[in-house]
Amino acid sequence: MGSLRGRLLTAASGGNRAGNSPYPKVSFMKTLIIGGSSFVGRAIALAALEAGHDVTVFNRGATATDLPSDIRRLVGDRRLDLSALNGHSFDTTIDAIAYQRRDVELLHDALGERGGHYLQISSISAYEEPSAVGADESTPLLQLGDGDPNAVVTNETYGVLKAECERAAAERFGSEIAIVRPTYVIGGHDKTMRFPYWVARMQRGGRVAFPGPRANALQWIDVRDLGAFVVSLSERRYAGAVNANGPVATFGEVVSRIAAHVAPEGTTLTEIEAKRVLQLDLGEKFPLWTGLLSETMLAMSNTKAHALGLSLRSLEDGIDDTAAWFGDRPWPEQWLTPDDELRLLA
Repeated sequence: MGSLRGRLLTAASGGNRAGNSPYPKVSFMKTLIIGGSSFVGRAIALAALEAGHDVTVFNRGATATDLPSDIRRLVGDRRLDLSALNGHSFDTTIDAIAYQRRDVELLHDALGERGGHYLQISSISAYEEPSAVGADESTPLLQLGDGDPNAVVTNETYGVLKAECERAAAERFGSEIAIVRPTYVIGGHDKTMRFPYWVARMQRGGRVAFPGPRANALQWIDVRDLGAFVVSLSERRYAGAVNANGPVATFGEVVSRIAAHVAPEGTTLTEIEAKRVLQLDLGEKFPLWTGLLSETMLAMSNTKAHALGLSLRSLEDGIDDTAAWFGDRPWPEQWLTPDDELRLLA
């Protein structure tokens, strides 16, 4: 199971994405995406290209990608070699893979003002646990204290390191930056394999075990909606922090909707008491599960994002996108095995 901060570690929409934003829209941008090969970065790159922008991605070139040839690729390592950025200037830089303070500092040293407007993909894990549901962007961030701002990223350090990345961005790139804090991200090309577990398991049918309590809060955002929202903020040179999350639901509701959408006839869902799951040491096998208690961090307000034009597609659309991408891939080792599921159901 782990902490929520750890579980968030790897982080066609209709309607008016611009909303009533006071920021003037830029119709064409030279856009740099740090990362950009998979999942969130990939979705941002595709959204920027679809919006008619000139798109460049910078990464190590180590991850297989299906990005179209229209997107320029610069190869380098943000912690060791940023020389591929020399001589290039951009209207906006979208940083999808900042995990340690040095990531932000080294990027600024390499780009300076040539990076244009800076937008960082952070996480709701950067917050202190809110005291109640419906918390907004005024929620305090985690404090590093005497910790190492460049510590190894683990389930325990992820949230506080993301908060430190935000502070580094403000110090280096200035106050006119944008910070986007997503919740759980779902959809195709999900290398975290969290949401795909539930889609693939429901497709197999039979008697499906899921851990209770079913009333625990759960929020998500489709990766395509996140990508489009991020691009729209960049187009307006938005300055400030904003949550990127969908409506508040419950874990049981989400599991049931996945089953209703893709499970074969005769599939049944069986809620397993949380204590039993933990006694059998199977908590880590259930992605998106928060354990014995609901977490207010998964029931945060998205009012600000909606005012800025966030448009959300249905959960079922995300299920379809995930199912089409996952296809007939082998069952990942970290997922619950049939034998373990039988132990829970016994």
